[in-house]
Amino acid sequence: MTARAERLDEPTLRDHNGSTLQTEWLRSKRLYTVGRRHLHRSLVDTATDLGVEIRTESPIVGAEPGGVLIGSDGNRYPADLVVGADGVYSRVRESLGLRTKMVDLHDGGGRHLIPRTSEDPVRRAIEQWNGGRRIGVVPCSPDETYIFLCCPAADLEGRQQQPFDPETWIESFPDFRSQLERIPTNGEGRWAPFYDVHVSSWFSGRAALLGDAAHAMSPNLGQAACVAMTNAVALALALRQSHSIDRALRIWESEQREMSDGVQKYSRIYGQVGTQWPNPLLGVRSSVVRRFLRTKSAQTAINFASEIFPEGELVKAP
Repeated sequence: MTARAERLDEPTLRDHNGSTLQTEWLRSKRLYTVGRRHLHRSLVDTATDLGVEIRTESPIVGAEPGGVLIGSDGNRYPADLVVGADGVYSRVRESLGLRTKMVDLHDGGGRHLIPRTSEDPVRRAIEQWNGGRRIGVVPCSPDETYIFLCCPAADLEGRQQQPFDPETWIESFPDFRSQLERIPTNGEGRWAPFYDVHVSSWFSGRAALLGDAAHAMSPNLGQAACVAMTNAVALALALRQSHSIDRALRIWESEQREMSDGVQKYSRIYGQVGTQWPNPLLGVRSSVVRRFLRTKSAQTAINFASEIFPEGELVKAP
């Protein structure tokens, strides 16, 4: 996996003038970026080697607490435990009645992969803010660079990703002209809104939720998918260490939820500062953010999830 990934030694945040606000967070030899398709391929290969049956084109429309998934064709799939990892608009979550609220953050972003060149950073991720817009340039493989373009929902020009017009973003971030001009005009990128999802519980009976289905959040700290994967590992460990599924689910949620809720909260605050600050006061924002990010409490809030990993013995697949 690491052969197709990029280790990040220096995540950097810049303000509207290009001045550095932050270089210290998430500095860890454990921090890698990798294209999702490579991660998915690794998971699929491991699962099939272990005898897992993978069915595509079989939409799930709900679940029952007794441990049953319900297909759109009416078929029922009983199991000792069913898991809904079906995203922010989770049909499994809705069918179980677990959602308490879903909050539109009035913010969102487009995501793109571009061919990597010598003009892109090496082992370094760069994020820059200008007004309510944010750009990220992140190397993610030997031959690709990941670009994210975030803006408020009210920024109609910024939201336009199909077709993509680089000029409006170059105007905001002229230092990244090269990267912006490499984004395909009619590529796969789209602007997706950000939501916070809150639930009463991560499970009902023998049906559980994972990832955005349980705790969708804005991806501002780069930890949302990582939290989902960490919680998946924690669930597997809890089940392995307990003779009771009910007990394992209770332990799992009690041990993981505080961390997940914390990342969701701090990511939301980060997005509010990055998108809702008045333009005439951007200099004040830079001063406040630079000063705050030097504090121990800020570093703890941003870094704490990256230092947490479930305890237990992981069995390597044969």
